[in-house]
Amino acid sequence: MSSTEQSVRMIDDLELPAPGTWEIDAVHSQVSFVVRHLMVSKVRGKFAKFSGTIEVAENHQDSKVEATIDAASIDTSEPNRDAHIRSADFLDVENHPVITFSAVGPIHTSGTRFTLSGDLTIRGVTKAVTLEAEYLGVIKHPQMGTRMGLSATGEINKDDFGVSFNAALETGGFVLGKTIRLEIEVEAVLKA
Repeated sequence: MSSTEQSVRMIDDLELPAPGTWEIDAVHSQVSFVVRHLMVSKVRGKFAKFSGTIEVAENHQDSKVEATIDAASIDTSEPNRDAHIRSADFLDVENHPVITFSAVGPIHTSGTRFTLSGDLTIRGVTKAVTLEAEYLGVIKHPQMGTRMGLSATGEINKDDFGVSFNAALETGGFVLGKTIRLEIEVEAVLKA
């Protein structure tokens, strides 16, 4: 029996996606972040190059996520800032060209919502991170295949990953906030 012919699997009233390997479609997905700037505004950025897979298991709690981000592909819509973020002050892409995330065992919390805890590696430093995720459903498209949608958010402290660059403001506070909000939108396609 192929993965697309499996019996329907449910949690509460939620139909789960078919077991199998789902490949992240980077064209229809986004990995972005938000950080406070000058204590009064927020700067947004994203990564242009990333890849990954979601292994949906028969028992959904055995499912796995593996993702890799090209750190140099950062884009905050300001080339000088992007160059600085690529430097040793921040991502140090020369020595750490990739950011990785690896997780096992999503936990259903309610409705379409799950938590996903895993290991995030930035600048060679690995820390446990928990994402709040939402399963957006599955659609079968005649040309684009069977696709699944997911959203996830979470927060990390930049200092935890060895990114201590900052500057104090004369009025108090710092140029950059320590907390970085992660915002992820994923469209993944079921591989045959």
